[in-house]
Amino acid sequence: MNDDLNVLFICSMNQWRSPTAETVYRHHPHLAVRSAGTSKKARQKVSHLDIEWADLIFVMETKHRNRLKLNFNKLLANKTLHTLYIEDIYQYMDPELIELIKTSVEPILAEHIRK
Repeated sequence: MNDDLNVLFICSMNQWRSPTAETVYRHHPHLAVRSAGTSKKARQKVSHLDIEWADLIFVMETKHRNRLKLNFNKLLANKTLHTLYIEDIYQYMDPELIELIKTSVEPILAEHIRK
């Protein structure tokens, strides 16, 4: 039985912010992680399968939350969705971006992970 928490990180292009978050938490012992983007040109575009899979969804900005609600409103009904308010000004694995992600995500993860 898999007790991992399925965590989905969302940004626009799935190029810098959400892949950074996925990389940061990829080897966490209690998490399964994915990342995707809301843009039609995203490297990995968020799908209904991603939303169904996720226990916990983190979006980088309010616009990502709004796009998810527009496209997946019914699927989001029983999902936990958090906005991190991280602007699109960082490159992949930027140390400041990593710190922002950890500072924002870890208190929320601590509430959801049973140790």
